[in-house]
Amino acid sequence: MTASKSDVLQGTLDLMVLKTLEVLGPLHGYGIARRIEQVSDNRLSLNQGTIYPALLRLQQRGWIKAEWGTTSTKRRAKFYSLTRSGYQQMEQEAENWECIAGTMARFLAPSN
Repeated sequence: MTASKSDVLQGTLDLMVLKTLEVLGPLHGYGIARRIEQVSDNRLSLNQGTIYPALLRLQQRGWIKAEWGTTSTKRRAKFYSLTRSGYQQMEQEAENWECIAGTMARFLAPSN
C-alpha cells in the first residue's frame, strides 16, 4: 500500500515534522522529507510542494525556527529546529493521535 501526499490525514504531516525535529535536532527541509519517507518505509513521498509549505506554516505558528547553515555537501540551506511551543504542541498532538489510534484499533479489532 502506497500513500500519496493527499492520503496523509490532515495534521499528521505537522506532527511528523515536529517529531522528526525532536528526535534528530536541527535539519534542513530535504533531510526532514527523506527522514519521514524512511520512517514510513517509503509509503509516504514528500516533494518540495508538500514539505516546504508545511515548514513555513509551522514557522509562522512559532512551532519551529529556521536558521541558515551549510549542509554536509557544502550547500547553503535553512535548518529548522523545534521551539519550546513547538515541543509543547508536538506532545499535545501526539497524545491526541494516540487516542485516535486507540479508538480506531478498537473498531478494527475482531468483536468479542
